[in-house]
Amino acid sequence: MRRRIFLNLVFAIFLALGICAVDGNAKTVIYPTEATGEAAEENDQCVIDYSNCADGYVMVKYKEKTSKKIKAQVQGPNSSTYTYTLRTGKFEVLPLTEGNGNYTITVFVNVEGDSYATVSSVDTSVKLTNAFAPYIRPNQYVNYTKSTKVVKKAQSLTKKCKTDLDKVKKIYQYVIDKYKYDKKKASTVQTGYLPNLDSVYKKKKGICFDYAAIMTAMLRSQGVPTKLVVGYTGDAYHAWINVYSKKKGWISGAIYFNGKKWKLMDPTFASTSKSSKSIMKYIGNGKNYKAKYSY
Repeated sequence: MRRRIFLNLVFAIFLALGICAVDGNAKTVIYPTEATGEAAEENDQCVIDYSNCADGYVMVKYKEKTSKKIKAQVQGPNSSTYTYTLRTGKFEVLPLTEGNGNYTITVFVNVEGDSYATVSSVDTSVKLTNAFAPYIRPNQYVNYTKSTKVVKKAQSLTKKCKTDLDKVKKIYQYVIDKYKYDKKKASTVQTGYLPNLDSVYKKKKGICFDYAAIMTAMLRSQGVPTKLVVGYTGDAYHAWINVYSKKKGWISGAIYFNGKKWKLMDPTFASTSKSSKSIMKYIGNGKNYKAKYSY
């Protein structure tokens, strides 16, 4: 408890100074996620730990070993429903990305076919310590630690960067230059897929979800609040990112690209098209993108 209060105080001081986490020189920042048990709903099957809602997340663990599908849903004040697939025997970090308000967290187990039964549920009122809280930490979709290879790469790439936007530009360029789109994976990926960042780093290829998760992990670990956004480009389901700049605020799908112009931050399309003029024109038009969820 004292450790969490101390970390929140440190972050509040950073905000008061007009910076977020670390601005400028590269320094890896991993904000902790933990199930402290201070506020938890537990039964024989699962635990919903909501001790750290103010930090923008809950932790859920399904305790029983089972081959049945386990789902968790997070419903926030904007009435959106976020659905997650849970693995058994370990805590999963689920972000609270709809700001302050009332949330309901529910765990379900598959009964048969498409039918699910409720295992446990919690209602809680959330007041975030700061608006960035859900977007500076690891979670189930963006799962990283200080030893994750892309996190180490981010520190190496940004060691001479003087501003957060320099970090964004450096990391974006690295991802679109070094990673290739995995068409085979895209055609076979299953519902509930979660990026393994070390695996993607090793193979240097992935799907749009992988691209977005890698950039999000790299930027968050360098103190840049980042949203992994899932939605549509035309009729296609897609993932991209938003970043926060002290000068611009939340930049909805854009990147400081060449020192003069802002372009939509879509590392997948930019990489696969080798940043051609036609694709960059498409990326630069926000009307081509419709956000549905952010993580």
